[in-house]
Amino acid sequence: MLSELCCSLHPYHCCTGSGETLKCLVLSDTVANYQKELRARDVGGAVPLGQNGTGESGKSTFINDEDRKGFTKLVYQNIFTAMQAMIRAMDTLRIQYVCEQNKENAQLIREVEVDKVVALSGEQVAAIKQLWRDPGIQECYDRRREYQLSDSAKYYLTDIDRIAMPSFVPTQQDVLRVRVPTTGIIEYPFDLENIIFRMVDVGGQRSERRKWIHCFESVTSIIFLVALSEYDQVLAECDNENRMEESKALFKTIITYPWFLNSSVILFLNKKDLLEEKIMYSHLISYFPEYTGPKQDVKAARDFILKLYQDQNPDKEKVIYSHFTCATDTENIRFVFAAVKDTILQLNLREFNLV
Repeated sequence: MLSELCCSLHPYHCCTGSGETLKCLVLSDTVANYQKELRARDVGGAVPLGQNGTGESGKSTFINDEDRKGFTKLVYQNIFTAMQAMIRAMDTLRIQYVCEQNKENAQLIREVEVDKVVALSGEQVAAIKQLWRDPGIQECYDRRREYQLSDSAKYYLTDIDRIAMPSFVPTQQDVLRVRVPTTGIIEYPFDLENIIFRMVDVGGQRSERRKWIHCFESVTSIIFLVALSEYDQVLAECDNENRMEESKALFKTIITYPWFLNSSVILFLNKKDLLEEKIMYSHLISYFPEYTGPKQDVKAARDFILKLYQDQNPDKEKVIYSHFTCATDTENIRFVFAAVKDTILQLNLREFNLV
């Protein structure tokens, strides 16, 4: 897999057979040499990576946390946050509950202080289940692009019985789908194939961005995450601005910033599974009139969105490594590893005037 990634990552050269192995060995040697250089600069021998994207693009789910139990209350809080969002939207969108009892259930859930939730009571679980079954709530869910609702809402609410069990411990899927807005700057050191990486994760919301730009000086690679499913959604901070337009503008700002001239760009087009579902009823052309492809065509939609971001790059010499992914894709980190090694190789080749 790593050989294939190393090969496919470089758009101008592809090799087969033993050539792939040789290329990977050269890359590994280059990384080792680069580590020595980093140690000389007193940065601990770590390959620095910057991670960016707009809010809810999936930046934080890129990091796997081994302590799944610590996510239990966050799963509970995500459930209440989702149901409260739909209850508010029922009023805003003027949708009626079909079951009269759900007016009382809605009031019960509305009064919950989400940030204080550490457990689910039997009464709360029963109310949530009845609400989720209500055709009015289902209509509200279908109109979720008209308000702010986490992409994980359906996943958690559909599985409420399992989550409500006293013995519940979040699965890897549960953890990957937890929505926690990244605020401030978080650094994750991790070891992969005896190389220490430093991943710097920054807040995606607008109010957070002024805090992080200085963190990315001299990084090897910028990881930018795009939520493919957000083509028809508006910003939480401004309800008349398209999320993908905002993401695209941020991407252009980042790749043209002077500090990042020698940093490669790894573009993760995330939530491909949600795009496949949504494109069947929410047409891309309604939000991007320049789209000329067919409706309900997942591949055409993916290719169009990828080109939107590629077109933001004014420097055609700068390689953008792109990868379509979802929260459950376990090959993400391998893709990053291969891209970073290729980046370091290209930097060294340029330094010695070999390219």
